[in-house]
Amino acid sequence: MLSTIFGTIRARATGAPHLILNWQKAATLHVAFRDQRIAMSNKAVTERLTFMGMDQRQRSTLSRALPLVSTLLSGALDRFYSSARATAETSAFFRDEAHMARAKAAQEAHWNRILNGDFDDEFYSSVRRIGSVHARIGLEPRWYIGGYALVIEHLIEAVHKALSPWRRMLTMFRAPDPRSVSVALVKAALLDMELSVSIYFEEAQVERDAGIAALEGALSSLAMGNLTEELHGLPASFVKLEQSYNETLEKMRSTIGAVGASAAAIRAGSGEISNASDDLARRTESNAASIEQSSAALIQIDHRIKASTDSAGQTVERADQAINAVRGGRETAGEAMQAMHRVSDSAKGIDDVIEGLDKIAFQTRVLAMNAAVEAGRAGEAGRGFAVVADLVSALAMRAEEEAKRARDQLMLTQTDIITAVQAVEKVDSAFVAITANVDEVHTRLTGMVTDNLAQSATITEITAAVGSMEHSTQQNAAMVEQTSAAARTLNAEVELLTRQTSLFTVEERARAHHRVH
Repeated sequence: MLSTIFGTIRARATGAPHLILNWQKAATLHVAFRDQRIAMSNKAVTERLTFMGMDQRQRSTLSRALPLVSTLLSGALDRFYSSARATAETSAFFRDEAHMARAKAAQEAHWNRILNGDFDDEFYSSVRRIGSVHARIGLEPRWYIGGYALVIEHLIEAVHKALSPWRRMLTMFRAPDPRSVSVALVKAALLDMELSVSIYFEEAQVERDAGIAALEGALSSLAMGNLTEELHGLPASFVKLEQSYNETLEKMRSTIGAVGASAAAIRAGSGEISNASDDLARRTESNAASIEQSSAALIQIDHRIKASTDSAGQTVERADQAINAVRGGRETAGEAMQAMHRVSDSAKGIDDVIEGLDKIAFQTRVLAMNAAVEAGRAGEAGRGFAVVADLVSALAMRAEEEAKRARDQLMLTQTDIITAVQAVEKVDSAFVAITANVDEVHTRLTGMVTDNLAQSATITEITAAVGSMEHSTQQNAAMVEQTSAAARTLNAEVELLTRQTSLFTVEERARAHHRVH
């Protein structure tokens, strides 16, 4: 019957995920069937008595021994409570001596019901009350059974002492047999213990079923994603479970709430990362294209600088050739000047010769004049000589004229030679100036070649660096694309996580969502 009741409770809890079923509700249902259990008590006790073989004769023996056993009962219970008082586990169930005295009185009244031998509804109600109390306070059956062992031991010893053969003889053996009393007493005590223990386990099962039903309802609610339904009011044996479950539920609420808030924050961040990654990917691709163009332009500049360097080298070679030609021209001009100086010196010698010839012509003309004078003196005889003298004088005059002409011509030649020497000197000066200019051009061209070579080397290094940058930029572009894809994947995963966490009902979700946004 109880299993049917709690099966119905579990089914209802499963069908209503937001229902919190506590043990008091189960206990209420349990009370509804209490009368039915009492009605079943006579049959249950009768079945046990029949199985134990405790017939009417033994029950009468027990009833006949009631006056004697009642007088012995107080000592037996004193022995039990003395042991309970000395044991820490059992003494903890009593607040003080007065509490223990009340428990002893209730126990003595119950034993009188046992010794009555009727085993009626009053007995069963008393047994159920005791078993329920033991279940409620958590008194384990081992202490209850151990206490009964002490009581039964004391009663059996006292009965055998009180019903010794010689004392029975004094009553003409009307007193019951101690063996029969002991057997009936043990069977009655075992019946009472069995019923109490069964009720103890029955009540414990009620609590367990109520706790399990409440836990089952809470777990069903939890399975539906409701994290707001806590366990409350479970039996004492389920207090730790209740605390642990509620603490776990609180941690789950905090965790799921934090996960939801974090997922929202991650979703926003991953969206920004995805957008930034896409923008960075576009910029990186643009930079890669620009760097590629810059690399191509640098390569062209490098080729042009190398071509300029080659042209400058050729120009330097031509400048060297010009310098050599100018040096040769200066040497030729020097030789010409030396030749002109030699001609000038030769002209001076010719002038001396002409001057000598002029003197000779003058003397010849003087001699011809003297000869003409002498011929005039000679008269007719010297007329022929006079003719010769005239011819000689005319020849001398022509010689003087030719010498003058030669001197004039020589003077013109000397003037031309001086002019030529001056011109050659000017040419030499011009060659010197040309040589200096060509040397300066050579120096500057050499510097240009050196600078071009340095620039070419630098541009080559820059080109290599730009090529490396281009390669790195391409790699970065690929990595950025991977990052963008990963960001999109993360965003999708976060969306899935957000949908999963949205399946749970958390009290503070709205406030957490408001804080995130």
